[in-house]
Amino acid sequence: MQPVEKVSVDDAPTRTRVSQTILENGPTTAADLAEQLGLTPAAVRRHLDQLIVEGVVEARDQRITGQRGRGRPAKVFAITDAGRDGFEQAYDKLAAGALRYLADTGGDAAVMDFARHRLVDLESRYRPLLELADPAQRPAVLAQALTDDGFAASVSTTPAGAQICQHHCPVAHVAEEFPQMCEAEAEMFSRLLGSHVQRLATIAHGDGVCTTHLPATPTNPTTAERLPS
Repeated sequence: MQPVEKVSVDDAPTRTRVSQTILENGPTTAADLAEQLGLTPAAVRRHLDQLIVEGVVEARDQRITGQRGRGRPAKVFAITDAGRDGFEQAYDKLAAGALRYLADTGGDAAVMDFARHRLVDLESRYRPLLELADPAQRPAVLAQALTDDGFAASVSTTPAGAQICQHHCPVAHVAEEFPQMCEAEAEMFSRLLGSHVQRLATIAHGDGVCTTHLPATPTNPTTAERLPS
């Protein structure tokens, strides 16, 4: 009989690697985590079980696009709000310090360049999703993609246009000092949606949510709709 593995304090660095990989890449299967980290699937599942107990990650049903194969879809593991907050507290100080140095040495333009660069991967992942969608549904598709990456986004419409609301922002504390982070994200939304957008509110400025307004155009939806949380 094989001995039962116990969670050890020595496992903490590996659990941090597991949760950090999920944070950086979004909801991920145990098999993908094992491959990325060079661990066995059994070891990854053991760490995931402990992270779930600690409230750092949660298991979700995997979203399937296209034709569904046989069998049940694999579970994906996502960072919880509590888990994300733990990372943010440590990252905020480091990120703010790095951006202050960048501003001192390269000026505001260098900070803006960085803010735009950090969204390149996100935009490359979102663009194919929006290109496949009907133009009227693109705000909803973008909101769902943001939700899948932990931004807790929703979309609603009014006669004046559509609004995308993000109820969570991983860089909110840094953006308080460096609004370029918010500006770069709004630019990305505009490129992805192919229309002008306007930021009405941001968590970084003390608002409850980040709200982005999309003026009414023939490509925007005309009926109110809200994505499930």
